[in-house]
Parts: sequence; C-alpha cells; structure tokens
Amino acid sequence: MDVTSVDEVLMCADPTVWRPGDSWLAGGTVIYSYGTDITRGAPTRLLDITGAGWQPITWHDNGDLEIAATCRIADLRDLADDPLPGGAPRRALPGLDVIPPVCDSFVASWKIWHVSTVGGNVATALPAGPMISLLTAWDATALILRPDGRRRRSSVADLVTGPARTRLGYGELIRSFLVPAEALRQPHAFRRISLTERGRSAALLIGRRTTERSARVSITASVPRPIVLDLVVTPRRADAAAWRTAIDTAAVSAGGWYDDIHGEPAWRRLMTHRLGDEIVAELLPGATGVDEARGRVTGDLRIERSVA
Repeated sequence: MDVTSVDEVLMCADPTVWRPGDSWLAGGTVIYSYGTDITRGAPTRLLDITGAGWQPITWHDNGDLEIAATCRIADLRDLADDPLPGGAPRRALPGLDVIPPVCDSFVASWKIWHVSTVGGNVATALPAGPMISLLTAWDATALILRPDGRRRRSSVADLVTGPARTRLGYGELIRSFLVPAEALRQPHAFRRISLTERGRSAALLIGRRTTERSARVSITASVPRPIVLDLVVTPRRADAAAWRTAIDTAAVSAGGWYDDIHGEPAWRRLMTHRLGDEIVAELLPGATGVDEARGRVTGDLRIERSVA
C-alpha cells in the first residue's frame, strides 16, 4: 500500500535530525501494509535506518547478547543454528532454542523474514508481536538514542505499554537490545495458541527456570502489553490456583484480556491459564495442582531442544 502522506525519504539513523512529522523506518512491513504509522499517525518524512550498518548480532566477552534494532528476523533465526562463540556446545545456551518457534509465530513468509526487523516489531507494539514476547522473556533491555544526543535504557517489558503504544518519546530511536547471558543459560519452555493453525498468536507464553524452585513467565498476545510473573515453589505458594490468580490480577493491571478478531477475552484467559499450567509443570517439578498439564503440549508450535 502507498504511504501517500510522505514527501521525502532519508537514509538516516541520527535522532538529532528528527522533526515533527517524521517516522522511523526499520523494514516497513507494517507501515506499508497499513499505509500509515500506526503509532504516530500519517508521516510526512520517513527516516530509514536499515542502512545504518549496525552489526545484527554481537556476542560480548561476558556472554551477553546484543541484537541490533535493524537485525532482520532471518538473521535472528539463523542465530539458533549458528556456532556459538568459542565453540561452546549448543546445549550450554538453551535460551536460544526458543528462537525458531518465536520466529514461526510471525505467521509470515520467508520474504517478510528478510525485511522485517527486531526493532521494528518492538516499536510497532502489536500485542502479538513475537519479538516483544522473546525479548521480554529474555529480560532484554533496549538501548534508546534520544534527539538531544543522550542515551537511555529501558526493559522491553516496560517499553511496550499497549497496542501500538510505547514509552518512546518523539524522535527517540531504538539502537539495540541487550540480553543477559544468565537468561540464555536457563532452561526455557514455550507455548503458543491461535484460533487457526499457524494463525496470529492469541496467547504466547515463554517460561524460564531461574532457580530449581522458581520460574519467570512472560505473557503476551492475550493481553494488551507484556506481563512478567515470577513463581516460587514453597510450601505456601506451590499450587496452580495461586498461579492463575496471579495471572488474572496481572491481566487486570495490564488493561484486561485483549479482544479482537483473533480471540475473545474469555477464551484468551482460559488458554493463558492452560498454557501457563503446562509451562509451570514443565519447568517446576515441585509445583502442585498441575498434574493434568504434565507432558501436555497445547498449540501448534514447540521447542526443539538442542542436544549437541
């Protein structure tokens, strides 16, 4: 679709040149499909950051992973199969195993994978945005460039505030996302469901075992903005009822269950409970009240574990 409001397109990744009416372009798969910037309104000028020359994937000496905002989905998907730095075995970083099903959650062709970017998916802030799901689950922080030349950081979970809404100020630009090494070393569980096979995500949950008795679970797609919950298995907090209550409470604070043609709120709530039970059962053997969920895998996508 044509973006008829645009008078000029610049190859630029410098926030200091931003002016009212500008929109950042990081692939354009959404802005060109909608014909406008759904987060800011009709732009008069596009600032295309795809020629910035930023390294898509960077491994730091401490094991942290940095993903450029301009990293294409295809490049991120390749990361799941690429050799690790120093020849480390794949099983040393089980967090990477979640990349393939997350990328498949785009429900898009390989052509889109080669155009759409990680930063663009986050900045667009659609509830079903799979990069939001992944980076929230990894406790990633965004490095943000400001028009005044300064920089700031924000967790991805806090950056996205609702459908097509973020905490990005006018002219602010996401430069990259930093993923802590510890998150990648922890075991993960993934669940996703949609109304149709390989359809748009109606609920997408990713869990991470943080200790032998605790897990962190991110909830996206079924709620307007990301939710992150910590569950600890103790004699007083170990049952599924407490987990579901925590989900419902968090959903209310996030604006309620999301409602669109891809799933009614009541159904999304039930599916979020079901997927959450499965993740808790998979990651925390000591949890109670989830016996029916043990070994169960709901949904059309799943993790393939690295064994090498």
